[in-house]
Order: sequence, then structure tokens, then C-alpha cells
Amino acid sequence: MRLLLKAVLGLLVLGVIGILGYAIFSDLPAPKRPVELPVTAK
Repeated sequence: MRLLLKAVLGLLVLGVIGILGYAIFSDLPAPKRPVELPVTAK
């Protein structure tokens, strides 16, 4: 019973850490870099 309680508590802690990480890093903007495309006249 004690092992089951430790497992559930461990999963709960990992879940909270995961939710916090998602909340923090989901607001980061995507990296931007300039893109230059050549224009050809027909």
C-alpha cells in the first residue's frame, strides 16, 4: 500500500511539473530569421 501511495504521489508531482513547464514555455515565440527569395522575371 505504501508503494502505491509513493507511485501516485510521484506521478502527481511529475504532472504538476509538466503542467508548469507547459505554461511557462508555451508562450515563447517561434524563432525568426530573415528569408530572402530571388525573384525571376518571365
